[in-house]
Amino acid sequence: MFLTATIGILVSMTLALVRALLGPTVYDRVLAVNTFGTKTVLLIAVLGFLTDRPEFLDLALVYALINFIGTIAVLKFFEFGDLGLTRRILRDID
Repeated sequence: MFLTATIGILVSMTLALVRALLGPTVYDRVLAVNTFGTKTVLLIAVLGFLTDRPEFLDLALVYALINFIGTIAVLKFFEFGDLGLTRRILRDID
């Protein structure tokens, strides 16, 4: 049963990777990379359950948080062209 879940996760990771490489827009690619990261979290959790290592769940949670913060940072960078530092400096000068 869990072997089937692992294979399903790997197939969906492959499809997300294909979308990341062929995505028509930058936002499609970022969404595909975020999906790939989410599937990686699921894979780590399933493998931790299969090998009876509960500390893998801690690793999966940390990876999920890093994936979320990274996605928000990349999307902000693509929308504004920077992460807000230049505008803050220029606003303080005026």
